[in-house]
Amino acid sequence: MGEFTGIVLGFPTVLFGGALVVVVCFWLVVLLGGADANGPGHHGPDADFGGAGHGGLDAHAHDAPDGGHEGHGGLGGLLAATGLDGVPVTVVFSLLTALAWFLSLAGSAALDGADLPGLVRTLLSFAVLCGAVIGSWSLTWVLVRPLRRLFPHERPPSREDFVGQPCVIRTGRVTGAFGQAEVTSPDGSTAVVQVRQSGEDRYAAGSTALIYAYEPDGEFFWVAPFDPYERIGPATV
Repeated sequence: MGEFTGIVLGFPTVLFGGALVVVVCFWLVVLLGGADANGPGHHGPDADFGGAGHGGLDAHAHDAPDGGHEGHGGLGGLLAATGLDGVPVTVVFSLLTALAWFLSLAGSAALDGADLPGLVRTLLSFAVLCGAVIGSWSLTWVLVRPLRRLFPHERPPSREDFVGQPCVIRTGRVTGAFGQAEVTSPDGSTAVVQVRQSGEDRYAAGSTALIYAYEPDGEFFWVAPFDPYERIGPATV
């Protein structure tokens, strides 16, 4: 028991020991319902839309990033570059930490059983440290592949989802430079967005229009007149 404790508290295993304690404590809190398994920085797919109400996606909001569970930059970009994307970052960090700790423990135990001079032991300990880091990444890379099936990608809501949807005009007029309308998102919440028209159609507050395109540079939608009750084509018997 004393030898095991010495290896756990010795170099390089001790470097991963603190991180392992944090990982274990985190998952215990998750099991008790005190934390989200996806991590504190995770936002659900409705984050950009908010709840019901006009503030869910206002006229100046930016589109949600496409891709995995994280954005293209920052930590998400790093995970993607190393091939560890597609699962929550908490899972990746937990695997990296647990595997690095185990590999360093095994390597240190092997060195402890060998009668090596002090300098050689120190150099080999650094080799174990590097091997544990590389080995943990390699094994995590392998494990992430099947785990991705448990975390299917859900595209975040985007303004493009409004294209093809009817909207209700909320201003007294719509021109090529002015206009607002209320549109309902797929989750049932509503948002007030900027709309424009390319023609000379007359719109009144409360009239219905159809969103047919989105202009990302100006952050507005192009609309055309639309009557939801208009019969399309001849009636058939």
